[in-house]
Amino acid sequence: MPTFVEQLSEDIKNAMRAKDTVALNTLRALKTALTNASIEKGGLGTPLDDAECLAIVRRQVKQRQDSIMQFEKAARAELADNEKAEIVILEKYLPAALSEEELSALLEQAVTDTAAASKADMGKLIKRMQELCDGRADGRTISAAVAKRLN
Repeated sequence: MPTFVEQLSEDIKNAMRAKDTVALNTLRALKTALTNASIEKGGLGTPLDDAECLAIVRRQVKQRQDSIMQFEKAARAELADNEKAEIVILEKYLPAALSEEELSALLEQAVTDTAAASKADMGKLIKRMQELCDGRADGRTISAAVAKRLN
């Protein structure tokens, strides 16, 4: 199985062959973000593990979600649509999201693990949920589920 960076490079080549400019620009931006993270970590060529790569992909998706909100406020639907297309491309690199049932089961396990009983325990419960979800649910979803459970 190819590494994350090898897969990304192969996908960039495929986007070039297909003349898919949206995919090509999105994947190049992701590769640049990975390169920048590598440089920050220890210099050019420093390898990133899969968890670090996934965190960067999530950050890229979040940036685009924020852009979509701004574009929609400014009534720029064509720019928002472009950002949505980029999110679809980036989400191919993320693990499958948790279903409602899986999230509920993990939440109950986290409550048991942390003995959370009130809103004062919200921080430690969210932290435990993030560990259990292992990136398969975003922060907003986890926070909303935890807040609903502790009410």
